[in-house]
Amino acid sequence: MMKKKIMSASKASLVLLLCQMVSALDVPLDSKLLEELSQPPTITQQSPKDYIVDPRENIVIQCEAKGKPPPSFSWTRNGTHFDIDKDAQVTMKPNSGTLVINIMNGGKAEAYEGVYQCTARNERGAAISNNIVIRPSRSPLWTKEKLEPNQVREGDSLVLHCRPPVGLPPPIIFWMDNAFQRLPQSERVSQGLNGDLYFSNVQPEDTREDYICYARFNHTQTIQQKQPISVKVFSMDSLNDTIAANLSDTDIYGAKPVTERQPVLLTPTGSTSTKVELRGNVLLLECIAAGLPTPVIRWIKEGGELPANRTFFENFKKTLKIVDVSEADSGNYKCIARNTLGSAHHVISVTVKAAPYWITAPRNLVLSPGEDGTLICRANGNPKPDISWLANGVPIAIAPEDPSRKVDGDTIIFSQVQERSSAVYQCNASNEYGYLLANAFVNVLAEPPRILTAANKLYQVIADSPALLDCAYFGSPKPEIEWFKGVKGSILRGNEYVFHDNGTLEIPVAQKDSSGTYTCVARNELGKIQNEVQLEVKDPTMIIKQPEYKVIQRYGQVSFECIIKHDSTLLPTVIWLKDNGELPGDERFLVGKDNLTIMNVTDKDDGTYTCIVNTTLDSVSASAVLTVVARPNPPFDLELTGQLERSVELSWVPGDENNSPITNFVIEYEDGLHEPGVWHHQTEVPGTQTTVQLKLSPYVNYSFRVIAVNEIGRSQPSEPSEQYLTKSANPDENPSNVQGIGSEPDNLVITWESLTGFQSNGPGLQYKVSWRQKDVDDEWTSVIVANVSKYIVSGTPTFVPYEIKVQALNDLGYAPEPSEVIGHSGEDLPMVAPGNVQVHVINSTLAKVHWDTVPLKTVRGHLQGYKVYYWKVQSLSRRSKRHVEKKILTFRGNKTFGMLPGLEPYSSYKLNVRVVNGKGEGPASPDKVFKTPEGVPSSPSFLKITNPTLDSLTLEWGSPTHPNGVLTSYILKFQPINNTHELGPLVEIRIPANESSLILKNLNYSTRYKFYFNAQTSVGSGSQITEEAVTIMDEAMASRQVDIATQGWFIGLMCAVALLILILLIVCFIRRNKGGKYPVKEKEDAHADPEIQPMKEDDGTFGEYSDAEDHKPLKKGSRTPSDRTVKKEDSDDSLVDYGEGVNGQFNEDGSFIGQYSGKKEKEPAEGNESSEAPSPVNAMNSFV
Repeated sequence: MMKKKIMSASKASLVLLLCQMVSALDVPLDSKLLEELSQPPTITQQSPKDYIVDPRENIVIQCEAKGKPPPSFSWTRNGTHFDIDKDAQVTMKPNSGTLVINIMNGGKAEAYEGVYQCTARNERGAAISNNIVIRPSRSPLWTKEKLEPNQVREGDSLVLHCRPPVGLPPPIIFWMDNAFQRLPQSERVSQGLNGDLYFSNVQPEDTREDYICYARFNHTQTIQQKQPISVKVFSMDSLNDTIAANLSDTDIYGAKPVTERQPVLLTPTGSTSTKVELRGNVLLLECIAAGLPTPVIRWIKEGGELPANRTFFENFKKTLKIVDVSEADSGNYKCIARNTLGSAHHVISVTVKAAPYWITAPRNLVLSPGEDGTLICRANGNPKPDISWLANGVPIAIAPEDPSRKVDGDTIIFSQVQERSSAVYQCNASNEYGYLLANAFVNVLAEPPRILTAANKLYQVIADSPALLDCAYFGSPKPEIEWFKGVKGSILRGNEYVFHDNGTLEIPVAQKDSSGTYTCVARNELGKIQNEVQLEVKDPTMIIKQPEYKVIQRYGQVSFECIIKHDSTLLPTVIWLKDNGELPGDERFLVGKDNLTIMNVTDKDDGTYTCIVNTTLDSVSASAVLTVVARPNPPFDLELTGQLERSVELSWVPGDENNSPITNFVIEYEDGLHEPGVWHHQTEVPGTQTTVQLKLSPYVNYSFRVIAVNEIGRSQPSEPSEQYLTKSANPDENPSNVQGIGSEPDNLVITWESLTGFQSNGPGLQYKVSWRQKDVDDEWTSVIVANVSKYIVSGTPTFVPYEIKVQALNDLGYAPEPSEVIGHSGEDLPMVAPGNVQVHVINSTLAKVHWDTVPLKTVRGHLQGYKVYYWKVQSLSRRSKRHVEKKILTFRGNKTFGMLPGLEPYSSYKLNVRVVNGKGEGPASPDKVFKTPEGVPSSPSFLKITNPTLDSLTLEWGSPTHPNGVLTSYILKFQPINNTHELGPLVEIRIPANESSLILKNLNYSTRYKFYFNAQTSVGSGSQITEEAVTIMDEAMASRQVDIATQGWFIGLMCAVALLILILLIVCFIRRNKGGKYPVKEKEDAHADPEIQPMKEDDGTFGEYSDAEDHKPLKKGSRTPSDRTVKKEDSDDSLVDYGEGVNGQFNEDGSFIGQYSGKKEKEPAEGNESSEAPSPVNAMNSFV
């Protein structure tokens, strides 16, 4: 088992060392190859040069080496062979050179102090370790000494010496008291690098008896304690009376309690000193000064700057620390100690020396027989180190001769090497401060070519990316490599390929056609070998829809899309990251196939979201930022400053704007004196402003709060500011909306809007109400009232003007003089009716009424206008009375005429006119009678067609519901309709008005007719109604058709026709649903008006028939007008002359704004046609 471990370690070592070869021959990392190749020994692990061991534990001196074959180990001690077999306490680990010295079983560490060196050797050479100096650690006890108490005067300096025992390694020093608490240190009291405790000046609080120095020896984990040191500080007040008696009064009162002193350096002493430090170490320079006041230390470098990034100050700037020093850090460093009385300085001359360090360490050589090579060993130091060479651990001067080797100072030159030239060479660079030792082997190998890449290895790459086809090889001499594509392809050359020294073929931009088989051939003088590999080029993975920047409100929902396209042979995986880390483990994050959805978004979700798509060959990503916005947090820290009687300055600190900039701040106030708990708007300021000067009103106990506003909304209000009560003052304003309107004919009601408590400006708010009659030389009458907003003045004349004013006052005085308003005492009903009422009938539905205005004095109030009452007395055509329904039209302002629309024709009406004021209506004028002329009638109430025979039809009808005059006759028009819906000639018949039925004879059998029927007065024709009917068939023809119908062939034919019609209907239904027209509909659309379809005279055929407007009879070459609007000549009156009825309105000058219609009643639609079903015989006939 141990042997296998050594073999594995040997392989790794071989790789590490062969990778450092300076020649072109490399040994690849291949386990099978490594097991077969020979290698000289290489030291892989060893103990440090200066090895301090714990004397209580076993000593382990490490020495590990690797090589092929595995090396053997030997040791020297103090320059002579160390025979471990003769010392029972010393053993060597199996398959290793590591020594274990057994101290825990009776051995003593001191007996094994010395210099040890390990040698690892096999048939190809020997490697040696550094000289390892073994020393056991020491932690001696403190020597006993008698310590005298330190008595010192306040303000003097003091040094408490530690003087720890000399240990190995040196101990760590610290000061504590009896309670094991570290003594506090400061600029005044601090510990030096040597462990002493320095007092720049002592103070009474420094008096104590337990100043204890401790030394900790880390190697042995022990702490040694010095005996406690006592310090007692005497102040000036404690001087004995004898000393005080010897001083004069002037000396006593002029002397300071503590003598101040300028700085004096305690360490280092003198004005200059020197310091030597080695390159790469830490330079520590120290200056500690005495003085009162406590001096401050400052460091400078004479003639230069302290090195940046490597300079640090410790121990309250008393220690200058420069890490990783170099020769450039040599020079004079000055420390300056300064207080108010002066300064002191010390210059330390620093010299940086250097133990040897590598410039070029020798590197292993692997050569083929007959090749050349060099080992170079270059080092530097201060002073410059000496270079010496050893071969297999023996000085090269006394080593066996090798004709291929030549030493030239720090270089060994090899020429025409052979396998026997293999060896391990050691380079030693040393000066007075240390040495460097490096092993480097020369390994001469002769091997035929080997290809280490697996046969038929498959490489898969993404299109447009580089393809690297490996051909790991080894051979000595180094083989030549050639590449071919395909089984019989030619050698690959050209700029589209890159051939690497390690055998790899690179295709910088692989395309789809780069796929295929590639062959690698390796050859040297000892042989030839080849290998094939496969290349597949895949489509790249792409994100075709990337996530986009999103701004979302807090608690909302957001989705990021990541839609990808990839090679069908690759399986992608999609990963979402937040801020380059994993998504929070939160159920609010829903990862879908092509998206990431975040539910109930919070502020913590703000950040960058990245969609990463990975395949085995490539990876793409896209990112988007999510910004979570919300209403701002409320402002805080409200402060009132600059309080004045009428102003104050408010300032605040804005809250977090939550990713949406604050646009403005709203300032609100609360009046705790008059409306506690109610907040009012004060002002607004821009979002960049955090202070505002606020105008204040007197006698208000103000509190303020601030609300921040951004695009999302308003924040919660801030906490209220402190309260500020302003002083009282006279009212600044008077009541508004002062009015004087009488509620009775003999009073005047004065009203106003009261001031709020905020507007009162002080306690005791009242109102001074004043009035006097206008245009009369009267004095003002005044009264003072409180807590009301109305005052009634009684005993006034009816409807006379008054001058009114209302003034506010409080305990401090009156408001400014108020403005006057005009009011009126109460109104009474008008006294007289309008006279000279005249009516002019314009047409059958419209009349115009005139009247004379009444004197304004008789109105006894504000003239509102005139009302016209009118009603229908009876219809002249029926001579029957009905319930009288009066209608009212109001005409605003001082009008003298008006229009009466919507009258019924041929009727008797009455009307009267009344004047209107704010109190009500005056007496009515005498009733005026007028009549409307005849009009056209409405359509007959019904039309029925009964008793169809072969050649006749019976028509019955009802008279018009509204004859609108005396009926003179009825007009009947009819025309036939054939099976193709074409119309025949139109026949017209005039019927006396007293008839209600008619039998039409001499009609064609089995024919459909269309009838148009309307009534007439002397004015004209009214609206018509339409109906259709069919005469019956001849009995003989019917029987023949019945006979045919009983035949089987006819039944089959009819079934076939029915099936075809069903299919046609289905097709028409589908076309109609798609917006198309079926043939009949097309004919109807093409011939919508039967009046414009005359019968063709040349062939006697009928025009096509359309039922779009069946109420219009068709006349050859003529049209019936369809316009039913009132013609312009019927009325020349403007609409402003119409009164205000149910829907009427008046504009500002009192004109009527409404809609007047003189149209006839709308003619009935086709819905009034007969719905009588045709007979079965007719239905059969229509099939034919």
